[in-house]
Amino acid sequence: MTISKSEYIMFLKHPAWLWLKKHDKEKIPEPNAILQALFDDGKLFEEYAEKLFPHGVKLGFTGYGDYLSLPKRTQELLDKGEKTIFQGRFEANDITCIVDVLDRVKDNTFDLYEIKSSTKAKIDHEHDLAFQVIVLEKRGLKIRNISVIHVNNEYQRDGKIDVKQLTTITNLNEEVREKIEITKEKIKMAHEIVAQKEMPDPSPRYVGLGALKDWMEIYEIIKGKPEKYSIYNLCSPGVKRLGELEDLGVKLISDIPDDFNLTIKQQRQTMVTKNGSRHLEKESIKSFLNELKYPLYFLDYETFSGVIPAFDGIRPYQQIPFQYSLHILRSPEAELEHKEYLHTENTNPIKPLVEQLKKDIGTKGSILVWYQVFEKGRNKEMGEMFPVYKDFLTEINERIVDLMIPFADGWFCDKEFFGSASIKKVLPVIIPNLSYQELDIQEGNTAQRKWMETIIDGKNSDLKEKIMNNLIEYCKLDTLAMSEIFKYLHNLIEEGGMI
Repeated sequence: MTISKSEYIMFLKHPAWLWLKKHDKEKIPEPNAILQALFDDGKLFEEYAEKLFPHGVKLGFTGYGDYLSLPKRTQELLDKGEKTIFQGRFEANDITCIVDVLDRVKDNTFDLYEIKSSTKAKIDHEHDLAFQVIVLEKRGLKIRNISVIHVNNEYQRDGKIDVKQLTTITNLNEEVREKIEITKEKIKMAHEIVAQKEMPDPSPRYVGLGALKDWMEIYEIIKGKPEKYSIYNLCSPGVKRLGELEDLGVKLISDIPDDFNLTIKQQRQTMVTKNGSRHLEKESIKSFLNELKYPLYFLDYETFSGVIPAFDGIRPYQQIPFQYSLHILRSPEAELEHKEYLHTENTNPIKPLVEQLKKDIGTKGSILVWYQVFEKGRNKEMGEMFPVYKDFLTEINERIVDLMIPFADGWFCDKEFFGSASIKKVLPVIIPNLSYQELDIQEGNTAQRKWMETIIDGKNSDLKEKIMNNLIEYCKLDTLAMSEIFKYLHNLIEEGGMI
């Protein structure tokens, strides 16, 4: 049975993944919206990268019939002496691959390029290219240079996209050649897996290429959802650690031995899971709250990014704020106020957003965010892009306080957080009456995608007003959630409230 390049990568991620693809592919879920957006970015970058080879001929396929005829069409172009071929397919015995760019140097000697929308060459790309080299050389082609064309995230758009500046070419000759023999061995192992009648052990311990999160989606389809406090719900478990726990026969977090090697976060999670009660360091929380100065501002940005910069002055994948929500508590007894900004035009949102923020936020008082690295980073970048705002945004950063700290530093732990300090984990546990589940937009990736589709791409014009309202409600809940969490902590410490 023939194994393709993408199927070989599945094998490296988990042998059972390849087996399912060949024998029970209904158990492999379709890409979700987030993954599909990554695929779309990759396809878009590929179109730009191909412009580096202006005389290239693109093949590819749109249906199964096209796929089957692709090797023949590829060979015809080679026989004609075509210099550059995009998306040609090659077969060699029981392995096959589609090649992003095959560029003829002379006669039967070629340079091989893989196009990736990442910002650097990765180990996955080396495995990918090693497989391709094996196929091509079995077909009798000579491969001179082996490279990845990837994104240059230092490129800053200025007018029309400059493809040479947008891209970086990284030569991987040495890295790929070192992997040829082991890749041949692994291809043989992959064929042995496919030939098996029974699926190999699906345990997460056998995951490779950092694919644990993706594999767990498939694992739950195969085995069912793990128990709520299973070791598979340990925060950032790592495949090696999961394997060690399986060897010990440990299935639940509460059964992890006290002397087992865990990270600090995992130790906290295990402690509160075993105890069944919260861990509170009230003095640390009290000191944190005492540093805050009224009025309090609860600030959250929503951002967009893309592999191709949408506007001048922007870099690939740079996170650009298009919206903020701001809740204001002027004193402990005051009513909560709300301010907001949402950019609704297909223009760079930074100037109007910062101008509105200057009007909405005062010059004194603590500014609370959740995960300060993000908001501070955006402020720094906006100040660099528009120096007229640099002093204002620097002053904002100097006043920022991270409300995540009591949870991230372990002063407040609950087993229902599952070791996470994400507001999406904390909020439903301590403020259960506030929920993202009732909203049409429930997380940041969806917010970004909906805004870009509607504003940048010009889609959903008949739904624009509804989508904009959904974005407002989502971002508003983020800062309302922070204000309620603050009040909860304040009550807990200052008034000895319920925990």
